[in-house]
Parts: sequence; structure tokens; C-alpha cells
Amino acid sequence: MAKDEIITIEQLMSRASEYLSEDDLTFIKHAYDFAEESHEGQFRKSGEPYIIHPVQVAWILVDLQMDAETIAGGFLHDVVEDTDTSIEEIKEKFNIEVALLVDGVTKLGKIKYESKEELQAENHRKMFVAMAKDIRVILIKLADRLHNMRTLKHLPPHKQRQKANETIEIFAPLAHRLGISTIKWELEDTALRYLNPQQYYRIVQLMKQKREQRETYIEEVIKQLTAQLTEVNIEAEMSGRPKHLYSIYQKMIKQNKQFNEIYDLLAVRIIVNSIKDCYAVLGIIHTNWKPMPGRFKDYIAMPKQNLYQSLHTTVIGPKGDPLEVQIRTKEMHEIAEYGIAAHWAYKEGKQVKSGSRKSFEEKLSLFKEILDWQNETHDAEEFIESLKIDLFSDMVYVFTPKGDVIELPSGSVPIDFAYKIHTEIGNKTIGAKINGKMEPLDYKLKNGDIIEVMTSKHSYGPSQDWLKIAKTSQAKSRIKQFFKKQRREENISKGKEAVEREIRAMNIQPKEVLTQENLKRVCDKFTFTNEEDLYAAVGYQGITAALVATRLTDKIRKEREEEENLNKILSEENTEKAKKKTNKKDTGVRVEGVDNLLVRLAKCCSPVPGDEINGYITKGRGVSVHRADCPNLDTDEAKERYIEVEWEDDFTDSKHYYVDLQISGYDRQGLLNEVLQAVNEMKTNITHVNGKTDKNKMAVVQLTILIRNTNHLRKIVGRLKKIPDIFSVSRTIQ
Repeated sequence: MAKDEIITIEQLMSRASEYLSEDDLTFIKHAYDFAEESHEGQFRKSGEPYIIHPVQVAWILVDLQMDAETIAGGFLHDVVEDTDTSIEEIKEKFNIEVALLVDGVTKLGKIKYESKEELQAENHRKMFVAMAKDIRVILIKLADRLHNMRTLKHLPPHKQRQKANETIEIFAPLAHRLGISTIKWELEDTALRYLNPQQYYRIVQLMKQKREQRETYIEEVIKQLTAQLTEVNIEAEMSGRPKHLYSIYQKMIKQNKQFNEIYDLLAVRIIVNSIKDCYAVLGIIHTNWKPMPGRFKDYIAMPKQNLYQSLHTTVIGPKGDPLEVQIRTKEMHEIAEYGIAAHWAYKEGKQVKSGSRKSFEEKLSLFKEILDWQNETHDAEEFIESLKIDLFSDMVYVFTPKGDVIELPSGSVPIDFAYKIHTEIGNKTIGAKINGKMEPLDYKLKNGDIIEVMTSKHSYGPSQDWLKIAKTSQAKSRIKQFFKKQRREENISKGKEAVEREIRAMNIQPKEVLTQENLKRVCDKFTFTNEEDLYAAVGYQGITAALVATRLTDKIRKEREEEENLNKILSEENTEKAKKKTNKKDTGVRVEGVDNLLVRLAKCCSPVPGDEINGYITKGRGVSVHRADCPNLDTDEAKERYIEVEWEDDFTDSKHYYVDLQISGYDRQGLLNEVLQAVNEMKTNITHVNGKTDKNKMAVVQLTILIRNTNHLRKIVGRLKKIPDIFSVSRTIQ
């Protein structure tokens, strides 16, 4: 079924009936009916009725064969955020499970934050903590993000890039950690399309050029293998394995390779009935074709942390080209495609498969550590950065002296290993032997290292320096806990001094802000019981003094800024200069109801007559005029300072305006000359030119030109797009 096909509720119910009971079907239909009623009259950016989105999200969950509560959560995931429905109403009409799932994916809406970044970090923290309590929260969120990415074309370009970047940084790695490759690959490929469209379409084109040749080659390989496996009575399903675009892009960038140097563009996947057959097939392949050194990986004997199992080998195939082969059982294939969803203990009539329950519980325990980090880290942005390191970075696999495999983030040191084993072992660590040889505690662990931690009951405990050496959030959290317990009084004193020092650096006296009322407000913000706990946390580096000082002084700083802003505006209103600046001959923009304010055109988006515009009252510099789609206006603070502005009717052709253009295309000889010639043909002045190319032969030319209005601009853009090998021409926003 095509990914962009709109699924109807009838199709969804039919698919769900294949594995859910009648009671479950009634339950999820009730959720759909409630969602449809709640979203009545709401529409998406595409113009479609809003209910289409929850249905597509629920369909993705049905495709993963999730339980009735999760599917109901998929239908209802936006009703609290986007309608008047409350969590209590969800609990009353459905059950507490569904209410908790919906609450887990609902963004924070009523709390004001300093910045969009902080709000986003708090939203992610809320989601991760809910996920740690019930992993189904993130499955709903992944389904939600997947459908949003499929319909990203309806958002403006800056929103597309923002969503795509967040997907690459948070959601695709999370799908990978949960082993859900079907969602991971689609998220990554779609994000690449919006983050680097030139490279995306270039790779698509290169793959198309040799597709027929590759398919013929794979068919020949499968034919040979089928004959040989039949001789030894091994049943197998074989297919060509599609290579995902983002994977190719990553290899080209990270390994500095050309497209034709990527080995695993040619790949075969073999699915057999048993582990014994996996190794038998491997033997046949290595007998037929020569294996490439260093390209064999046994993920059956040593599964990945996300439960993935398979044999990987790369051989020199029949025509002398590298050929990658993956060999796995049917059960392994199900886990490789659906990850933790394939193990889901709540599934109707399904058991967690034999031998994998322990791995499944270990997977959940990994996410339950999030609750510990959440309690120790009071800064949401720091919390999210910690998660990116511990959950989303590349991993290194090391051994205990007894042969147990321990997985740690790449870059981990023996201290991280010690705290991974046990908190007390970490606290008593005095050294480490790596492969039988003493190494320093900042030694970077490598795959296959055997680690023996040296401890002493007479140890004084961890050193403050360990916080700089340790890589994992778990180790840092345990070290901070140690200092929190051992040196409370010292930390309180040290923390208070640090906070007061930061306050003075802002030209504010500590006594002005260190009131009981203000301290209680900030303690509540960071979930501390009292001011002593707050100061102690600063002392043991659980939270920064600068962050606490910023929160303590936010009100007084805001009052001072408003006072200064008012004084500046009043001063400028009384000057002849301000009056001259507002003359329509200068900018061509009229401010509704005001005729004595400084008006200037914003350099970030360079508005020109014909653009939709908005005004923004700046702090001390009059009114700044932006294009309506400028992302710099998409903040709560900016919206509070909006003012109506419009172009003068008789002004649109009497002045020239600066416009920044970005022209992307395939690098070739003479391309820049053709671009400049095309602009000159339009009798348009060029004030700035800058060009660059990358190692993939992609060229980017940045021009600043003088134009009269949007009609003039459209003609220039149209002429530039006619130049051969030009992919896109767009206005830039700084």
C-alpha cells in the first residue's frame, strides 16, 4: 500500500479485526467516534479534515499490531492539545491507561518559557519520562511523527527544516534504539529530502540509472543460491534488500566516498527456518564467493541492544562486484522490522517469544533509567543532551572478565563501565585493567576490550574531575549523587556564593532578588523542596549557577528592559531624525495609526513591495518590518509586539530593495557566468556574489540583487530557473 494513500476508518477496522477481539474493535471505534466529534470543523495545513491525521496514526499502530489502548491513544493523541477535551474526560470516557498515553504525547501548553528551544526541550522531557513509565507513549509519538513527515510538503520551508532536523536528532535514533527499522528508515529518508534536497534527488537519480542492472545481477545471485540450498534441503526466502537513501548519504559524507564506492548497494536478504540453517547458508556463501576481510558480523551470537539479530557478510560476487548478504530466521526478521513492537507483551493472544523475554525486559529497563536522570537533571535542555549521548550515539561493546557483554556509548571510559556494573563499584574504583594492562581512567574503550575494574574499600570515593571524564549520564548522575550526600553543607555554601556572584555580574544586588517569595518560585520551577536543596545542587554541579541566577532575576531584568525601551522610544519620538525616517519616501511602509516612529526593513528576510508584511516593535529601534513568513517572528514574544503595517500604494515602483537569493545546482564549467549573465539580461544590479561547491559537485551561488517589487523578482527567478543544471532558486532568511 502506498505510503501517501489516505486510509479510511473502514480499512483500518478491517485490518484490526485480523488480530483484535470484538470488544477491542468496539473500544477503538468508540475512540475514533470521539476523536471525529472533537476535531469537527478543524483542518490541517493541507486543507483536509483534521480527523484524517489521527486515522493515519492509528493505522500505523495497527500495522505494528499494537493493542487496543495504544490504537485508541493514536486516535485521541491530539484531542487534549487541540480541543477543549481534558485528560480527566479521556479517563472517564475510556480508561486510565488511555488517559496516561494521551497525556504522555500531549505538549505543554499553559506554561510560558524563555525560548522556543526551552519549550521544545521541556516537551521532549515530558514525553521521555512518560515513555519510561509506558513504552507505548513513544510508539504513538513515532506514528504521529511518521505521518507528519509524510505530509511535510504543506508546511513553509523553515518549518520543514525544523521538523526534519528534530526528526533526525530525536525520533529516527529513537526508532533505531527500539529496533523499529520500518519507521526509522522512512523517517530518515524523508528528513533528508527536506534537509538536503539536492543530495537526496541526486542519489535518487544515481540509483535509478543502474536499477535494472542491479536487479538483473541480484536475480542471478538468487538463482544460484536457490539451486545450492535446494541440494542440501534448506528452505529459504530470498530477496534483494533495498538500500535506504539516508544510509547511502551518511556513508558518502562520513567515509568521504563516491556513490560507486558504496559496497552494499548490491544486497541479498536470506530468511531461513532455524539458527542452524543461518550458519549453514553462511558456509555455502563463503564456499562459493570470497569473503571480504573485516566485513563479517555475527549479530546472532552478539545481538545489538535493540534486539536485532542477523548474520552480515560481504563477498566478491559472481561478476567481481562486492555483494552484501544478510541471513536471519523469520523471528529475527520480524524483530528487525518491528523491534520492540514485535515483543509487545500486551498484544492480544501473543506471547513474548521463548528466550527473548529477558532481552525485552532489559530493553525496558534501559528506558526506566530515564527516570533517574530526570530526577537528577533540572535543566530540560541538559536532560535532552544527556539522552542524545546515552540513547542515540554510536555504541561500543566491551566484556567483563567473565565474558558478559556490556554496551556503552562510543567514547565511554572505564568509569562509565564501573557505574554501569554497580554504583558502589563505581564509587570505589581506583583503576582499571584493559586486556590485562593497567590503563588510565580516561582511556577510551574500544570494541572487544576486556575490562577489569580495580576497587578498594578504603577509597575516598569519586573525584570531581570524573564529571569531566565520564561520558554517560548514568555515571555522571551517580557521581553527583555521591557529592550530594557526602558534602551537603559545603555544597550549600559553595552554591550560594556562585549564585550571588552570577547575580552581581548582571549588575543586580543579591538582596534585591533573594527574597523568600522569589526563591520559592524558582525552587518550584526546578522541583526543589527548599532553597538549601537548590544551593546544594549548584554546589555539586547538578544545575548551573548561571541558570538559577537567570531565573531569579528574570522579573527585575524584564522591568528594567521595559523601562529602558519606553525611555528610548519617547526620546526618539521627539527627534527630527525619527520623523524623517518615517517618511514614506524612505521605506515605503505605513504604520497603522502612528506617524512618528522609526521604521526600517528587516535585513533577515528583506521584504519587498508585494510581500505580505508584519511590523514588530523592537526594543529601542522603532518598528522592524518583516515578511509574514519570517521565522524570526514565530515566537511568543514577537507576537506580543506585532503592529499593523502596509505598503504605500504609490510607492511600489519608485525605490529598489535588496533581496538575497540562493541558487543551487550541479557544478560545471561556466555555471556562475551563466547565472550572472541571466541577471544582467534582466537589467538588474548585483551588489554581492558568493559561490561554493562541495565534494559531491553541488554548487551554491548566493546573490544580493536590487529589485523593485515581487513581480520584478518573479521574472528574475523564472529566468534563473531556465539555466541548465539549476535545481532551485529561493530567497534566503538570515
